[in-house]
Amino acid sequence: MTKDFSSVFKILKPVMAGQAPKLAVKTDSATAYELVTKSPSPYPQHKGQPMWFGMVKVGKAYVSYHLVALYMNPKLTKTMSPELKKHMQGKACFNFKAAPAAGVLAELKRLTAASVDDFSKQKLL
Repeated sequence: MTKDFSSVFKILKPVMAGQAPKLAVKTDSATAYELVTKSPSPYPQHKGQPMWFGMVKVGKAYVSYHLVALYMNPKLTKTMSPELKKHMQGKACFNFKAAPAAGVLAELKRLTAASVDDFSKQKLL
């Protein structure tokens, strides 16, 4: 039986959605929230399509929180606390099986805002 992660998703979605005015919402459902850039990507592999920024998604074993800027700018990762790093899977994804602690949630919010700033500095927005 799959655990219901809707409460975790409801906590994480507003963190990502807080940056929506600077980006474009690609997906907004009860199990997924996805943001992309408003302008086409300058990278040829994206073929003029918007660039993926991030996503919150309910999976079978956890809720994942993706931030592409972490993959593109490893310096952002160095600003993370050990508590947030415990949730990290790979270079740009965090997994949550339960609601994150208030400090971790605040840090994720800061990191998401810093990711938008990084995209802006790179002229990707």
